[in-house]
Amino acid sequence: MSEQKYHSADFDKTPPTVPVTIPERLIHKAVEKEGARKAYSSERKHPVSFVDLPSHAISVTIGGLLPGGTSNRHRHTYETILYVLEGRGYSLVEDRRIDWEVGDAVYIPVWAWHHHVNLDPDKPARYIACENAPMLQNMGMLALREEVA
Repeated sequence: MSEQKYHSADFDKTPPTVPVTIPERLIHKAVEKEGARKAYSSERKHPVSFVDLPSHAISVTIGGLLPGGTSNRHRHTYETILYVLEGRGYSLVEDRRIDWEVGDAVYIPVWAWHHHVNLDPDKPARYIACENAPMLQNMGMLALREEVA
């Protein structure tokens, strides 16, 4: 990847083609088994497995909420889309309650305070979270997260 920095007046230097670079790793097998981050999960009070693939623009995690569990209240400078795999619950986004169940997708806007709640006292909830944090990190440390217990 080039360290070249372009400016507004460099628009005419946009190349007509892009070279294809195939990274070594194109698959992450057994994500929930191999991608678990125990310390990260413990701090957030819910399980989180990271998808370890070389995307420079999006991150993907598989998150969960224990039966009757809740995540910490937090906000971040990156967008998030959650896709619910299992369970039913709600996300409190600022002052809006968003009820969700299997098959639903939930949008979390930039810098909005939010947390997630599993309404089932007997079964865990699971979701896929897609975020644009790597893109912001690669643009110069613009991905920030603030959390309260």
